[in-house]
Amino acid sequence: MKKLVLLIAVVIVSSFSTDTLLAKGKVKVDQALENATRQYLYMRDELNGANKFPKTYNKPMQRLITSNSEWWCSGFYPGTLFYLYGETGNKDIYAEGVRMLKLLEPEQYNVNTHDVGFMMYCSYGNANRLAPQPEYKDIMVNSARSLISRFSPVVGCIKSHNRKPNDYVVIIDNMMNLELLFWATQATGDSTFYDIAVKHADTTLKNHFRADNSLYHGLNYNPADGTIKHYQAGQGFSEKSAWSRGQAWGLYGYTMMYRFTKDTKYLDQAVKVAEFILNHPNMPKDLIPYWDFNAPDIPHALRDASAAAINCSGLLELCRYVPEELSRKYIKAAEKMLHTLSSPEYTAEPGTNGGFILKHSVGNIPSGTEVDMPLTYADYYYVEALCRYKSLNNIK
Repeated sequence: MKKLVLLIAVVIVSSFSTDTLLAKGKVKVDQALENATRQYLYMRDELNGANKFPKTYNKPMQRLITSNSEWWCSGFYPGTLFYLYGETGNKDIYAEGVRMLKLLEPEQYNVNTHDVGFMMYCSYGNANRLAPQPEYKDIMVNSARSLISRFSPVVGCIKSHNRKPNDYVVIIDNMMNLELLFWATQATGDSTFYDIAVKHADTTLKNHFRADNSLYHGLNYNPADGTIKHYQAGQGFSEKSAWSRGQAWGLYGYTMMYRFTKDTKYLDQAVKVAEFILNHPNMPKDLIPYWDFNAPDIPHALRDASAAAINCSGLLELCRYVPEELSRKYIKAAEKMLHTLSSPEYTAEPGTNGGFILKHSVGNIPSGTEVDMPLTYADYYYVEALCRYKSLNNIK
């Protein structure tokens, strides 16, 4: 009987084709959000109450791949649920989000990763935005304290990876975790969180960017004196290439820095990164980037929907802070990204893809993991971009 009910559900949701998300060249935002809600209810059913977090989907094996709460992506699934609840009011979506928060709660004391910002702010932060609770505040403040325990005043950065004692690796992804620190200062009045976020951003601005505004994925500092030991390719093609998702983290991260500080050097850098991305000769016309702008097999290289989703969401905030001409340019680019991501090429048919919304993301090609697969952070930033796009003009 359970299989029959599931089959009926799949048939019903499959009748809602991704083709209907597009009309006259515009994204039908409410329909896209409805489609995303159906998918995440399907994913919830696939999890079936398990104390696990969706990570990706193995299509050949037709199996949802999951993780425990310590995985860096654990906050994206509940965060997406809360975004969808905020737009649709679906109580089942909300209840699943609350269920996942309980599983995440122990991570407030996790001092072994810089990704506690991703994990706890994308989840608890969105929950607290919709329905503030004293316990949510306490958990996020504890999470912020865990995050700053990884800060070195000598290096001027929060450590990303735990390596050898004489290594101090910092990756561009870490910019995204600073939002939790700004929130913590607002919530507590303690400027320590704010000051550390600014110092980390300033050090990253000084050292991660090249003259053309492309960036290094990772730097390894000497923890004794803060000097740079060497640059790391990380998840990019090489230490000299422009890894697409890294560029997206830079665009989004420095736009967020301007939101909280109103320091124009951050806005200037966000614009420089945006221009590098949009004007790059290897950027495809549909604005879904190759996994690395310098991948050796372009134009046959894999595209990365996750990088496009992060770019799109970042541009839809950046457009609010720049002069009108640039604002129009960024909105138009973001609209094209959303249009492409919402097409059948990238949006899965409901009842497929393990419940993930987007297809064709690239996790880590150098290590051969999560290559051309759905990913939770691609879905998260795609849904966030839909919400931001809708809020610009209350687009229907």
